[in-house]
Amino acid sequence: MPQYRIIVDLSNRTLYLLDGNNVVRAYPIGIGKILTKTPVGEYMIVNKQANPGGPFGAFWMGLSRPHYGIHGTNDPSSIGREVSHGCIRMYNEDVLQLASIVPIRTRVTIRA
Repeated sequence: MPQYRIIVDLSNRTLYLLDGNNVVRAYPIGIGKILTKTPVGEYMIVNKQANPGGPFGAFWMGLSRPHYGIHGTNDPSSIGREVSHGCIRMYNEDVLQLASIVPIRTRVTIRA
């Protein structure tokens, strides 16, 4: 049985999906801007919602830190940049793929 976990590397703006210690996927992301940085730490996915609307794109996965999540975007040009209010933005097709793989309670490590 897979042991999925997510590592978000803010320095290279990449989200890694791991099974145990093996990287199985890497996705480009958009992260928080200077005044609203993405919070570093250990979290877990606590909820999922398809089609949350607006800037959240095709899917939302809420983190155990309230008001923060991993989500799609209605602005694909924001991926790879420091643009969000602290959330982790992904291309819609990427967030849909990730959401179909990882269950609620998946560990998410965000590092600088």
